[in-house]
Amino acid sequence: MRPALIIFDCDGVLIDSEVLSAGALIGTLASHGVEVDLAFVARHFIGRSYSVIVSEVRARFGIALPESFEADYRARLIAAFEAGLAVMDGALETLAALDVPFCLATSSSPQRLAASLRITGLDGVFAGRAFTASEVARGKPAPDLFLHAAARMGADPKACVVIEDSGAGLLAGQAAGMEVWHFTGGSHFQVMELPLPEGLRPHRHFASFAELRAGRPDLFPVSADVANSA
Repeated sequence: MRPALIIFDCDGVLIDSEVLSAGALIGTLASHGVEVDLAFVARHFIGRSYSVIVSEVRARFGIALPESFEADYRARLIAAFEAGLAVMDGALETLAALDVPFCLATSSSPQRLAASLRITGLDGVFAGRAFTASEVARGKPAPDLFLHAAARMGADPKACVVIEDSGAGLLAGQAAGMEVWHFTGGSHFQVMELPLPEGLRPHRHFASFAELRAGRPDLFPVSADVANSA
């Protein structure tokens, strides 16, 4: 299938942010008396929206996080991003060469997304085609965000491809009736165990953007040099 639209997740796909994000979250939770580790973050928070953190902490630890928690976490997170956030290797070149429409759909808040795109220089690439969970009633793994992105981009959901690193995101794409591709090139896959939910079978797996381009050359136009040498 040649997709009508490719929907990229942001964190852990376009930007190598998940280890930084996990560290900021673990540190901020610790300051409020909640001790978790990378394994816990991987199981419960990767790919999910901020509201999940609040409800999960209340359910598992019996602690109601104060209103100040979100601001504390965001400040710690943005500081970590300013110091070390990077675009995923090969992502910029892949986006520039891609020959089909694309957009971004993320569980991040609008403020976090804006900072992420600014820091990594992706803000211009996704101007007018970046969507967050704040725009829908239910976050991932519900299909709402991806269906919203497809509608805004004028694409049939059945003709869309979702590129995700998390089980929650892949389930959301699957629930939206879209083809789902699993990206495993983020640094968090080296330090976290991230098994997919039972029964989930992504249509493709790739561990780098170079691998994506090699596996689907039909999505990228043939360069003039190659065409002239043929």
